[in-house]
Amino acid sequence: MKTIIDNATRTSKYIVADDYVIESSESSITMGNPVDFIIGDLDSTNSTVIEGVTEPDDWFGCKYTCAADGTFTAIEGWVDPREAE
Repeated sequence: MKTIIDNATRTSKYIVADDYVIESSESSITMGNPVDFIIGDLDSTNSTVIEGVTEPDDWFGCKYTCAADGTFTAIEGWVDPREAE
């Protein structure tokens, strides 16, 4: 697996299979081949793709930070947006 993190917070925003194509440019990140998803708020200047990670069983976008070595750490106080009022 590989994850895309926000460099400012190291927050894991997306997680995908190793063979899923991710292309990062100065304006956006495109995903898939052919492209099936474009991330407009992350790009090569503010995000990093970390490869070879093991997805936590309860992974959800923004629930974890991810270190350069692929280690995930749960964010203290994280609230599941599906349950938030």
